[in-house]
Amino acid sequence: MKEKHVPGKRYGMIIDLDKCTGCGTCTIACAAENNVSVRSDESDKERSITWMELFKITNGKEFPHTEVCYFPRPCMHCEEDGRGHHQPSCVSVCVATATKLDHNTGIVSQVYTRCIGCRYCQAACPYKARYFNWWDAYFPKGKGLERYLSPEVSPRMRGVVEKCTFCHHRLMRAKNLAYAEERRELEEDEYITACAEACPAQAITFGDLNNPKHRVSQLIKSPYAFRLLERLNTKPKVYYLSNKDWVRKLADNYLPGEFEKIMKLSG
Repeated sequence: MKEKHVPGKRYGMIIDLDKCTGCGTCTIACAAENNVSVRSDESDKERSITWMELFKITNGKEFPHTEVCYFPRPCMHCEEDGRGHHQPSCVSVCVATATKLDHNTGIVSQVYTRCIGCRYCQAACPYKARYFNWWDAYFPKGKGLERYLSPEVSPRMRGVVEKCTFCHHRLMRAKNLAYAEERRELEEDEYITACAEACPAQAITFGDLNNPKHRVSQLIKSPYAFRLLERLNTKPKVYYLSNKDWVRKLADNYLPGEFEKIMKLSG
């Protein structure tokens, strides 16, 4: 008798932009959970590290017709590179095999001890979701910042690239608990990311996209669901939700003149 094929997990999230208030709690929770270091001088934003970055966009109209939307952007954990290869562009170009797509979870990992700092992955990522460490981690003991560190996540050294991991250590923690309770499957809320847990507006939903019982797999079927730069065909596992037509169009990176024509046609 032939065994039935069971599809693997495919973890992802959907962010409701109509609920997002731009408070930035997700960025703080992400940094605290994953030992993202903060420099004493954060004025140089090209060298600061924010795994969950928050953008502000507008519809380009003058007051009183101005509308504002906030756009949280983690790593997209893509499935393809846009050229038909079943791995993200960052994985394709990594010469040190420091990053790979786990087909059992859908998570794109980053192995810091393998990274040689060539930054090819940073150049290949169309979402600018990877960050290079220009300095060693900054956690001075005199100020008590060493107590801020999580023992489940290794701090990154100077000269390596880092990014959002969908809080992979939380998945390992949930698996260990399930194993101790002699369970093979995780409940929906047992593994969620720090940003999803901390969001006060509950704008972020996380779960298994392959599981029809998970709320995230139901939300992505909405006619208002979309993905960032979808025309690139990288198949991100981060979806967005908005009933505003101009938000969905801007997410696909239309040129200013092209966007204005579309807005006029859509009224």
